[in-house]
Parts: sequence; C-alpha cells; structure tokens
Amino acid sequence: MFSKSLEPVKMIGGLSHTLISRTTEVVGDIHFSGELLIEGKVKGNIFALDDSDALIRVAEKGSVEGEICVPSAVINGVVQGDVHSSKHIELAAKAAVVGNVYYNLIEMVMGSEVNGNLMHVSANQTETKRIAAESKPADKKPLPFESVGFEET
Repeated sequence: MFSKSLEPVKMIGGLSHTLISRTTEVVGDIHFSGELLIEGKVKGNIFALDDSDALIRVAEKGSVEGEICVPSAVINGVVQGDVHSSKHIELAAKAAVVGNVYYNLIEMVMGSEVNGNLMHVSANQTETKRIAAESKPADKKPLPFESVGFEET
C-alpha cells in the first residue's frame, strides 16, 4: 500500500532540512544551516556560513530574486541575482542565473545558462577576505587639537 518514497528522509551528518514548497512565497532574507530546498519563490537574499556544510537546492520550478551566499549550491531553477559559492556549485540542465556566479568549484550541465560573469574565487581568497573584514580597524577619530590645527611649541 505504501511506496518506498514515503520512507523518512535520512539526515546527512545530522543536518536539518528546510523546504519552501511550490505554493509558498517567502519575502525577506533567509539565514540557514543544513539543507534548504526551494520549490517555491523567494524574494530576498539567502545566506549560510562559508565554513558550514550548508547546501541550497533550487528546484526546477523554484525561483530566487536576490543574492545567494552559500558554501554549496545545486541550481535547477531561476536565480535573479549574484550567486556566491565558496565550496561547490552545480548548475543543472534547467538552471538560469541572471547575475554573476562566484565559485570555487563549478559543474555546469548542458542546457544551463548564466547571464552574467563566471568568477573563480579560490578558498584561500574567501578566507583572506573574511579575515581582512574581521581585523579591519575602527575609523580613527581626530584629536580635538588636530582638527583645529594646533601646533606644539
């Protein structure tokens, strides 16, 4: 009576799974960990930490209007915005990206399209940018006598 397709989904490495179904539209930014499967529409930016095992999947009927910044991505739907993938990105046969794709490792299947630039970014460059952003000094405020033009005598 029940088919094998009703078996519970096995979690990979204990990661959580989130589904945005075909009849759902999300307006706003999404920050996630684990796996995010988009079959509906997202109007907003999508983020996951670069050093995580997060994975986004945009299904054939799924669409994203906004920037995606994730370690790994599998796209088979429409993305209108830049895609940043620090580890791995796969563009499947029905993928259409209207924006730039920043990648470390990329797979493109015949039929996928990118209407923008493909920019290779090594893992070292991603780490260097993150460290530089974290160690950036706060803006130095001038001392009161420096702004007036005092001179020492």
